[in-house]
Amino acid sequence: MLHRGHQSTDGTGGGELTVPMAWLYAEYIADELLRTGDLMPPTSFEFRAGRDALALTIFLSDTDGELPGIRVVTQLETWLSLTAYDQPWQNWVGERMDQLTAEAAESEGPAPDLELAAAAWRWLEETELLAPDLNAVPGGAPVGEDEGPKVWTPAWQLGLPLGHLAIHLF
Repeated sequence: MLHRGHQSTDGTGGGELTVPMAWLYAEYIADELLRTGDLMPPTSFEFRAGRDALALTIFLSDTDGELPGIRVVTQLETWLSLTAYDQPWQNWVGERMDQLTAEAAESEGPAPDLELAAAAWRWLEETELLAPDLNAVPGGAPVGEDEGPKVWTPAWQLGLPLGHLAIHLF
């Protein structure tokens, strides 16, 4: 899957550095959505999880090979539906990554966007963050943010709802 930023300026692709513009743009959009929502400090691991989950959603939902540019607002509903609680987001990401990897292998061209997306996906799957165990809270007893039982949770399971909420707040 080639994006505009993958070609050298003369169009020859003569072994020059390719800039992963599609991934960087997806990450920028995700960062802006999360900062606008002001849900987490930008230096927190939770923020990173939300940014990476949203960036993956934005990048992988770009089936036309060009991110929407100034039409970002028109994509919000798509991103909301992909990040909704009842959707198999993790399976969708795996399938899209496999599809894009196969396309990149066929084209034999550089795929720096895909490499960055794969690194983000690995981090989201392999990193666990300590979070409140919402299933362990007894019926109705309110507990503070720092109180109550906690459980280690894959980063994507924290980042996905955070990203979804950020889209709603935008």
